Amino acid sequence: MYIKRNLEQNLMNLAKEYACILLIGPRQVGKTTILEHIDKEKKREYVTLDDLSERELAKNDPKMFLSLHNIPICIDEVQYAPELFSYIKIAIDSGAKPGSFYLTGSQSFKLMQLAKETLAGRVAIINMSSLSQSEIYKHYNSKLELNLDSLKKRKGKMSDIKQIYNRIFDGSLPALVSQKYTNKKIYYNSYITTFIERDISEEINGVDKYLFSDFIRACACRISQVLNIHSIANDIGVSDDTAKRWLHILEKSNVIYLLHPYSNNLLKRTIKAPKLYFFDTGIVIHLTKQSSPEVLLNDSINGAILENYVINEIIKTYRNECDEPLIYYYRDTNGNEIDLCIIYDNQIHPIEIKKTSNPDKKMIKSFHLLDNLNIKRGAGALICFTDKLSAFDENNFIIPVYLI
Repeated sequence: MYIKRNLEQNLMNLAKEYACILLIGPRQVGKTTILEHIDKEKKREYVTLDDLSERELAKNDPKMFLSLHNIPICIDEVQYAPELFSYIKIAIDSGAKPGSFYLTGSQSFKLMQLAKETLAGRVAIINMSSLSQSEIYKHYNSKLELNLDSLKKRKGKMSDIKQIYNRIFDGSLPALVSQKYTNKKIYYNSYITTFIERDISEEINGVDKYLFSDFIRACACRISQVLNIHSIANDIGVSDDTAKRWLHILEKSNVIYLLHPYSNNLLKRTIKAPKLYFFDTGIVIHLTKQSSPEVLLNDSINGAILENYVINEIIKTYRNECDEPLIYYYRDTNGNEIDLCIIYDNQIHPIEIKKTSNPDKKMIKSFHLLDNLNIKRGAGALICFTDKLSAFDENNFIIPVYLI
């Protein structure tokens, strides 16, 4: 069952203007599926470079590869054959029509670098996330901005704390949400095995796959925490340098992302290390062996995974509009922290995320730390389990998790 994606219309509009669309995102978030769905004429050829014979030809003779396949074409996992980019550029410069090339890939850093170097000005680069809660419940919400008019237009399925933790437990990958696959344990086992067999083995010859599995699990146990490479390395028995390399691979493959601290010339005592998050909470549930939403709700990880979930959902509201949020966290050496800071319209907007249904203004007491910077502090918000949109005052909103 296809689930309508909020990104669809933006993709169709871009395909009318650009000869090449590059859709980047983690494995299994529906990149090829959405491209097939918007391909109204159904005349496009689809090729995946997960197919080793196709990959070998694309790498060794990219000109022949493109000659053998018809245009318009969709090439999946294009990061495996960067040699194609120069020949795609030639085709575009020779007059390829808008929408001629759909490219997808799961390694964002490599692909964005290749596209910017080779296809600058010729390609629309879009980051795609897994399903948002607004997509799952068939609502359209614009990117999260903290003004009353925008917030009042947001829609969502009213949900209490138990229902939200059910969502967190289920994850956001389309194959599970649509119930194409019903056994989560087998699905995530296969997902992680495939990721290690294909992406990790491609990056690291002879990698110890069991040790790398332990590494991913150690990362999952530290979601929403300030990154401590030495602690992770020590847990699994590898060097700090090895852990750094492996973390970089997880990041560029979109399994994790790092939220960096906000820094400013007027902030002298802020923490410098980033915080660690996973793109899908379902993977974290699988790796940390949570057996049910009820167990999760009472586990020590419950606050951290809620934070991960909320930040994911905020990012999705931007990416569904082909935008990237400018986001950070704040923490200083005195232990003061703000979970999230979003910058737009030359203002910094603080957000606190709490597992409470009884919001208290004391929960946003750290917001004042952003006063007196060389950027204006805009409206802030507490995101929690309140049942409706509310506010502490005109500059500080109270937003239910289900309305993100």
